[in-house]
Amino acid sequence: MKPMTSKTATTSLSGYNRELIVALAIVALQAIATIFFLIDSIDEIILQISAGIDFAVIAECLIAIALLAGVVLGARHTRKLMAEARRRESALAVARGALAEMLDLRFAEWQLSAGETDVALFAIKGCSVSEIAILRNTAAGTVRSQLSQIYAKAGVTSQSMLISIFIEELL
Repeated sequence: MKPMTSKTATTSLSGYNRELIVALAIVALQAIATIFFLIDSIDEIILQISAGIDFAVIAECLIAIALLAGVVLGARHTRKLMAEARRRESALAVARGALAEMLDLRFAEWQLSAGETDVALFAIKGCSVSEIAILRNTAAGTVRSQLSQIYAKAGVTSQSMLISIFIEELL
């Protein structure tokens, strides 16, 4: 049986990359704004040193420093969130692999044929008889017959009971 890779895993990964790019772009934009305000504040202080520095320039400098602190904290927090997302994605990949191995083991134990294995996978994914027939390009009666054989080999009487075997093992 092939590993359980799917379009959703690719979509999830590309969504993760998109979120990473957006987060990095926001932090970069904040950093550029911070540099601009810091340079502007320093320039005004230099211009006003001889005449005396007024409250507006001091407030502008404090705001620029607060913005810098916000950028640094935001960047650190974003980095932590991205690291956590990578850890979770890794754990999910391990779980997918474990489920695929568990399916392989059970299907071998039940001595399912190649066709029964395909039907069992679709059934575990929640597909109806008609959906499985369309996906396998077979008659619905053939799928029903294969499902009956699968249920008998697995010692269950329904699709939900078949699914519950794997859910129980994962829990």
